[in-house]
Amino acid sequence: MWIVAIAWVYVVVLMAATEPTVIGGIMTFLFYCAVPLSILFYISGTKQRRARRMQQERNDRQDGNGG
Repeated sequence: MWIVAIAWVYVVVLMAATEPTVIGGIMTFLFYCAVPLSILFYISGTKQRRARRMQQERNDRQDGNGG
């Protein structure tokens, strides 16, 4: 998935570079690259965050019962 994200960033940077104004380039980069990729990475990491939270809860319960 990382290679696809890197390729997408490359494409969007080239798109932003061809915009007639700097503001247009920044907006193109934000709305075509930064926001969609951040949403994608947030959604794809949900399972890992849940597993990490459950492991932390198990550790907390074991620490509380053990001593």
